[in-house]
Amino acid sequence: MTLRINSVAPDFSAATTQGTIKFHDWIGSGWAILFSHPKDFTPVCTTELGYMAKLKPEFDKRNTKIVGLSVDPVDNHARWSKDIEETQGYAVTYPMIGDPELKVATAYDMLPEGAGTTSEGRTAADNATVRSVFIIGPDKKIKAMLTYPMSSGRNFDEVLRLLDSCQLTAKHQVATPVNWKAGEDVIIVPSVTDEQAKQKYPGGWRSPKPYLRIVPQPKG
Repeated sequence: MTLRINSVAPDFSAATTQGTIKFHDWIGSGWAILFSHPKDFTPVCTTELGYMAKLKPEFDKRNTKIVGLSVDPVDNHARWSKDIEETQGYAVTYPMIGDPELKVATAYDMLPEGAGTTSEGRTAADNATVRSVFIIGPDKKIKAMLTYPMSSGRNFDEVLRLLDSCQLTAKHQVATPVNWKAGEDVIIVPSVTDEQAKQKYPGGWRSPKPYLRIVPQPKG
């Protein structure tokens, strides 16, 4: 199954470090971020899981649940969590999915169908493509995807910024410009006519070109 933005995020039931979850039910009415790892006890991923533990309060503020995934069994995750807290200074308080049969990695198009049905004997190099981040909305559709190589640690500050953009643009008919951060000016989307824009933005907008209409970020 090939996934794209606006594809429905595949549902699944899986064991995690916090018990078995059914993914769509676990997401509930909020947002979710699923971020994956090719193997437990890998150095770059250790730093990433620790940083996400640090950022968890920021995701909580945004009504967003975070969940990690690695192709190894949950028992390995529990041991790895101790290393993460020891080396990174933050305890992993979000669930980590065990995927020893590669079902989730395959469903999310991170491994080919021919990858087999077990993580046993596989190395991180075998699972190198299991390095994706999925932002999933309350409608259970994928809003954004990022994939990194094993040698490059992910920028989770950027994931947080991207989440802010996805949540804002889901609520208002605006788009966010390059390098946008929460609170900065935004762009009225082309599907909104000037007449409609006047109703929504009676104070007007800045328009260096007719197609580029810049307004303060909407509140609420």
